[in-house]
Amino acid sequence: MNQLLFTEYRAMYSSAKEHPTVIRIRIRMRDLIDPDCMRYAVDTTMKRYPYFCVELNTREDNRWEYLDNSRPVVITNSLCGVELNSEASNYHLIAFSWQDNWIVMDVSHAMTDGTGAYEIVRTFLYYYCSQRYHVEISEQGVRLAGDEIAVEEWEDPVMKATDLPTPPRAEMPPAFNLVTAAHLEDDKEPTVYSIAVDEKEFMRFNIENDGSPATMISLMLSRAVAKLFPDREDIIRITMTVNQRKALGAPLAHQSLVGGAFLEYKDELKDWPIERQATAYRGMVFAQTREEVALAGVASMKGINQMLMSKPTDQERLAVSNAIGGMTERLVTATVSYVGKAGFKDSEDYIRDFRLWTSGSGAVLLLEISAVGGRFTIDFLQPYSTSIYVNAFLRELEDNGIKYDLQDVMKLDLPNVRYPWTE
Repeated sequence: MNQLLFTEYRAMYSSAKEHPTVIRIRIRMRDLIDPDCMRYAVDTTMKRYPYFCVELNTREDNRWEYLDNSRPVVITNSLCGVELNSEASNYHLIAFSWQDNWIVMDVSHAMTDGTGAYEIVRTFLYYYCSQRYHVEISEQGVRLAGDEIAVEEWEDPVMKATDLPTPPRAEMPPAFNLVTAAHLEDDKEPTVYSIAVDEKEFMRFNIENDGSPATMISLMLSRAVAKLFPDREDIIRITMTVNQRKALGAPLAHQSLVGGAFLEYKDELKDWPIERQATAYRGMVFAQTREEVALAGVASMKGINQMLMSKPTDQERLAVSNAIGGMTERLVTATVSYVGKAGFKDSEDYIRDFRLWTSGSGAVLLLEISAVGGRFTIDFLQPYSTSIYVNAFLRELEDNGIKYDLQDVMKLDLPNVRYPWTE
């Protein structure tokens, strides 16, 4: 079944070898991986997600489409993974790999977002753990092979959305830039720092201080940067990702449906106690996630995709995408992303670590938060190697009595998605 692309355009044309638009989920299991169980779990899982078993094709009118791809989804015995949309991946935009007790799933961010990726992982873990450990895993909330697949999973809700509010044209001043502030222009070593905190303890801290996981992490990052640079002139502006499915009335949609709420650490906040600051941040989130505001964000993204589609050549589309990326870098200090509690149910008993990685916008720092197995993991996904911002954030945790474990410091290496402009 051919599917015309729409929502995918922005993420596709923002992908480059140095920052591919890929979601990488890394899962460290309790025991060594059984490759036969892995093959069974992947094959059975993909039967449930035919809209991920596709390959890209360009039509004569220069529109992109998905075609059915009956080749097996690739599994490799290596943590490097394979290049997506290439011969190495059987021209799929999703692939799996494993080594020792680690499992990795790579999927194009143009196809889906963290919410959609979690659905695939939830199904995969159900089949893998059932087979590997000979146990009954709860089926509640798990999409399984043989299900009747609702058309709402396939349809692009943005493409068919009508009567959307007009996006506001308010001008925003530039945001504080972490690269120029710390003179990191020559630091070109993408690095990920992984920090774990106990879920119960951090939620207790949130409740006591009128916070929520994503708003509190955004606030603590803002406070850390403010203390590092007390004489800064530009405003610290954090973008917190927002799931647009609720506003669109499309809870089952698999597409990448991510908007954002801007959280600004204004001068008047700096002398307030953390509880009052958290309340202010939550108020900003509430104001920007109301349905009409969220739908205005959808309208903005729809307009961007329509503009990209209107350009006749890849080079013109890349120029538009690069201009939008440059604007994002000017307006955003950092991005904080939290899909929400994973809810992998019984399968979490067999998981030791869980990470969600992706590539931020150019030089913008990205924090990805995961909640699996009784703890939060905060991944600092940096386009540079310095620990200046991680260390400042860790001091903020310490100052607020939050215990943490700095688990890993690794090179941030995501697989490429092969497009004509990334070959």
